[in-house]
Amino acid sequence: MPSQRRQLQTARPIGLGLLALALLLVALLGLSAPAGAGAKGVRKLAEARAVGQPRCAQARRNLMAHRPTLRRRTARRPKSCGAPHTGGGPLYWGAWIGDQLTGTEAPWDMGAVSKFEAMTGKSASVINFSSPFADCSKSPCSFYSFPEEEMESIRQHGSIPFFSWGSQATPMPSNLSEPDFQLADVIEGRYDTYIREFAEAARDWGHPFFLRFNWEMNGNWFAWMEGVNGNQPGESVAAWRHVHDIFTQVGATNVSWVWCPNVDPGHKLRDLASLYPGDAYVDWTGLDGYNFGGGNWMTFNELFRSTYDEITEEIAPSKPLIISETGSSERGGSKAQWIAEALRSARTEYPQLHGLLWFEKYDDGMDWPIETSSSATAAFAEGIQNPAYVGNSFASASSISPTG
Repeated sequence: MPSQRRQLQTARPIGLGLLALALLLVALLGLSAPAGAGAKGVRKLAEARAVGQPRCAQARRNLMAHRPTLRRRTARRPKSCGAPHTGGGPLYWGAWIGDQLTGTEAPWDMGAVSKFEAMTGKSASVINFSSPFADCSKSPCSFYSFPEEEMESIRQHGSIPFFSWGSQATPMPSNLSEPDFQLADVIEGRYDTYIREFAEAARDWGHPFFLRFNWEMNGNWFAWMEGVNGNQPGESVAAWRHVHDIFTQVGATNVSWVWCPNVDPGHKLRDLASLYPGDAYVDWTGLDGYNFGGGNWMTFNELFRSTYDEITEEIAPSKPLIISETGSSERGGSKAQWIAEALRSARTEYPQLHGLLWFEKYDDGMDWPIETSSSATAAFAEGIQNPAYVGNSFASASSISPTG
């Protein structure tokens, strides 16, 4: 994804009973307690914005352009000669909305959602936002609690929350070194008390939401990715299963788990099959992809088609897919045309695609929002009016269906 920046607020203490038990076990087992898991407690997610680092977008551009191929491609099932692609029915739609509209990001300011919807002429069915595990800008670290207030703001708007949760801390060092937040730490249970309390709060809130855990795992620009931060092959799947198992143990059945790699049209990123946790651990698949423009202009189909085909034909053919982040620059082509083609192709050519979320943020010098030109805004508003894109009628939803 493009880089993101975060602002943080106050801490909330962990329940003392669980804390005392956790610290007793730490002492008995001779383990070191995770930074921030002690009396300083859990930080409330009140003005957190997103996880990432300023060089993320450039790192991904460089990787896509220059990294040697790591994937060993497997044979695909042959397609019927000349068989057309057909659409998959209703799609959720929405955005990850930045602070350029009101001065504060959504969902901390739902006025940003209203302004975005005023431009599009339609109410969004899904709102994306995110958090890392912890804020380590001060010692000891403070851990983010389940964002119930923000979830409820989205639900009362009639939309479904789409929460992106990364097993890292902020601020992110430039060298991706976070030795206290390696995948092995998650696998070995170092953060189980925190994860369990988070899962219990999600269960107690009780309403359906998407949970996109450790996304874009096939890249090398986040601390949870294999090949960086001391993370080893196989640990991405093991960490995912470990966290998922805790949510299952506490009965957090209102969570829809989204496994979301980055698009890889050049087949230069890590092998997706080795990163897939398995159908029992995934409810939806996802994809992130951006047209950076300039000298590397790519259409929506050029970005998404090959990785979409790999996921829906080889890796997870039974799972619905949601485009969790996408956007286009104005540089090097017509952004308006790109948007029009994207919104048309998404509903007509990708039968397992059931959602599309725009990256409505200025980030790392990139011009992703739809309001960068009147023509881009108009193209998005026109395309999203198609009835295939469903509005915000989900305040009372009890589950998330791939058909909208």
